[in-house]
Amino acid sequence: MVILRPWLSCLLLFALFLGPSDHPPPVHLTAEQDHQRLLELLHIASLRRGPDGDPKSPNAANFDESKVSGNLHLPDPLVLKSGEKVTTADAWWNTRRPEIVEDFDREIYGRAPRETPKVSWEVVTTTTEVNNGVPVITKKLAGHVDNSSYPLASVDIQLTLATPAKAADPVPVMMEFGLSPEVWEVLKKRLSEAQRAALAGSGPSWQQQVLAMGWGYATLIPTSVQADSGAGLTEGVIGLVNKGQPRKLDDWGALRAWAWGASRALDYFESDKAVDAKQVGIAGLSRYGKAALLAMAYDPRFAIGFIGSSGAGGAKILRRNFGEQVENIASAAEYHWMAGNFLKYAGPLTAADLPVDAHELIALCAPRPVFISSGSQQVEGGWVDAKGMFLGAVGAGPVYRLLGKKDLGTSEFPTIETALVDGDIAFRQHRGGHTTGPNWPTFLTFASRYFRAGVKSPSDAADVQQDSVLDVGPEEQLGSHPALLPTRIPPRDAKATSVASNRL
Repeated sequence: MVILRPWLSCLLLFALFLGPSDHPPPVHLTAEQDHQRLLELLHIASLRRGPDGDPKSPNAANFDESKVSGNLHLPDPLVLKSGEKVTTADAWWNTRRPEIVEDFDREIYGRAPRETPKVSWEVVTTTTEVNNGVPVITKKLAGHVDNSSYPLASVDIQLTLATPAKAADPVPVMMEFGLSPEVWEVLKKRLSEAQRAALAGSGPSWQQQVLAMGWGYATLIPTSVQADSGAGLTEGVIGLVNKGQPRKLDDWGALRAWAWGASRALDYFESDKAVDAKQVGIAGLSRYGKAALLAMAYDPRFAIGFIGSSGAGGAKILRRNFGEQVENIASAAEYHWMAGNFLKYAGPLTAADLPVDAHELIALCAPRPVFISSGSQQVEGGWVDAKGMFLGAVGAGPVYRLLGKKDLGTSEFPTIETALVDGDIAFRQHRGGHTTGPNWPTFLTFASRYFRAGVKSPSDAADVQQDSVLDVGPEEQLGSHPALLPTRIPPRDAKATSVASNRL
């Protein structure tokens, strides 16, 4: 008697009912089923369990710096696979950079298809509003992804753009990955009155701070591009391109798809006369900080990146035994962010076997400026590993210097609230929680060195108080609760709560 795996049984059943149609129905697998399918493709029996974010757990993650190895044996971003050193910009662009991109594509984040569907942008509504005393023109847009190749999948990218109504010329724009209004309504119902008050804030939001610079702001809903779940991988843009079938081992994951969505938003900005499309920055927090870093790394049109608490899979060195680990990302809760090949580094291989690490992802942003943000370990917790993200920024320095730019200026981890902003890579750890809010004023000062058009005067930005934890909008003020970030609201059971609280 032959016993079929559940996922294989599903595929066979779909094949029986296909008939002559060119459009097979999408395969519906749970995250656990799809995760197991990838393990079988990799010939892996099981993965190591990742550590827990709860310090009281017997399987708690390490948050003790004294237990971290002092020698991480990081891959050298300026040494070719042949062993030859990279000493010129041409060698970086023509040889070494493509090597690094190939490793990230094959082993870490997956390959975006060479040809992706075209996106047609529709301005759904245009309104004139007043935001903190500044008249703005706000456009709600829908990016309709061409699904003629597979009509059973439908993708409409949600984007909002606001620009100063009185601007005489095109303005710089900061775009952030954000949560949809529907998700925020659900989240607010689960918060206490005090938590809702904290979310509302008492001072200028990041959007208002950007307006004070004379710039515009935009919010992209990444889950309108691709669902934040393993079960959704046969839907969204990944499912559309794969015609509803499960991924191959080197296919792109959700992070890469979200970054692709940001690039399509930038395509629209290039057609909007209100936007200076050569001065568009990308920002994100937590898992969206990871996606923002990928958008910077893979699309050279983004002028600057504000990368908030991105942790493992983002700016944090994966080889560091501190906070979240490779095993966590490779679990059924988070694997959908990555390529299927990534799972083997939590099985027969380890983080030490990774061909690349986070410092090389940051290096792919060079020579453009990037700001790495973190909260304090006391409030945010150590899961995101502030020092690990700092070291990622340090490790990218040689590439920035090779290309004629300035690095962080130090390899010593700074005291909290020390702003390292003199170079083209910047870092600051604020005293707050899982938020970029307290670092927005510092970032805007940093960004003003590059985004000169539209700036009224230095005093305008200085009017924004530094380090006001509540001076942020709902998208930013998440305190020390990463569990608030998932756009699929987890069920109210102990197991789901435990998983969600450890996810970035």
